[in-house]
Amino acid sequence: MDVDKLFTESNPQEIYDLLQSIFQDAIDGILVICERGIVEAINPAAARQFDYPPAEVIGNNISMLMPEPYQGEHDTYLDNYKKTGKKKIIGIGREVMGKRKDGSVFPFRLSVSEVKLNSRKLFTGFIHDVTDLKAAQEKLIDFNTKLEAQVNQRTEELSRVVNKMLQTNKQLANQVKERELVEATLRHQQKELRKAYEKERELGELKSRFVSMASHEFRTPLSTILSSAALLSRYTQTEQQDKREKHVDRIKSSVNNLTGILNDFLSLSKLEEGKVELNPTVFFWNAFCVQIVDEMEGLLKEGQKIEHQQLKEDIEVLLDERTLKNILYNLFSNAIKYSPEWKVIFFRNHVAGKWLVFEIEDQGMGIPEEDQQYLFTRFFRAKNAINIKGTGLGLTIVKRYIDLVGGNIQFRSEEGKGTTFTIHLPLLID
Repeated sequence: MDVDKLFTESNPQEIYDLLQSIFQDAIDGILVICERGIVEAINPAAARQFDYPPAEVIGNNISMLMPEPYQGEHDTYLDNYKKTGKKKIIGIGREVMGKRKDGSVFPFRLSVSEVKLNSRKLFTGFIHDVTDLKAAQEKLIDFNTKLEAQVNQRTEELSRVVNKMLQTNKQLANQVKERELVEATLRHQQKELRKAYEKERELGELKSRFVSMASHEFRTPLSTILSSAALLSRYTQTEQQDKREKHVDRIKSSVNNLTGILNDFLSLSKLEEGKVELNPTVFFWNAFCVQIVDEMEGLLKEGQKIEHQQLKEDIEVLLDERTLKNILYNLFSNAIKYSPEWKVIFFRNHVAGKWLVFEIEDQGMGIPEEDQQYLFTRFFRAKNAINIKGTGLGLTIVKRYIDLVGGNIQFRSEEGKGTTFTIHLPLLID
């Protein structure tokens, strides 16, 4: 099955299977525990690292995988966290020791993320074995120690054998050069290690945001479909047709919501895999924009309207219409969704040199200043938009599409007053 069919024909079970496959096939170890420290899930990589069959770990306290003193302190840490909310490990990667089934210990890098699922709190640990790295560091330390001893030995020889001073100095210089090379290599490795740790931390945060988003966004429409389907079976009389239609409409709306979420995943997947191909055609810009505005009319809330300022003189452009529709649809959808009723959405167009410029301005809730730096980050939702439906992928997709066509996007926003997005597209036809 190709990627298009995978996302357009998948049902929730298949999406679950996909996430399960990611969990099962991860190279690094993954453990999920509850607030009481009981292991609820362990992937094959973690089972191999600790040399336990998964069945012997699941249902037991996570401390079974820890040597002392961590084993005796772990439950106390969880209790303190539940009482005070003070985090010591959560969200901060650190190096700890693990205990295998045979009692042997090994070092690993641990990143812990907290996930809220309904009224429960779960903690996900990502485990990266650093045994080989430790061995390499110890080897370098041992080499430096031996090198220091050799330098001291050569210094003593210099004081006793004056006639060999030049030869000894040359040898010493070579060895110092070698030592500097080793130190430079170590510094480079430490720098690369820091990058790897940072990437691992970002990956852990991304996974946590994805799990939280998917859990929330899929559960709500699925619950609606389930409850409406159950109620439909009760309305068997002809005079109850209006009630049946009401629940059918709820099911259709929920299915459309799920389809939108899957389309976001599909679009982002295609963009990241480089599978989006542009098919530019020549068309008139004003006519194209009028068509888009007409299509968006059906999504407006009560009293909302789009005020369209067209180009003074229509021009022909050479662009990919499908890509532009995706860009405009996402921007207009956000403007409508995050603006209250009876507000105007402004759509302005003009030409600036070799650029076609358009703006979409709303009078909605705006974006908090501290959140603006993360606006184009995958799965990110501003703190004042948490209770509004969305995947946190729309603006990421818009940014990728605009980069693909050689344009750029800018924005300005003030919380409580609205947001304006400005897009520049290259004019390839004079």
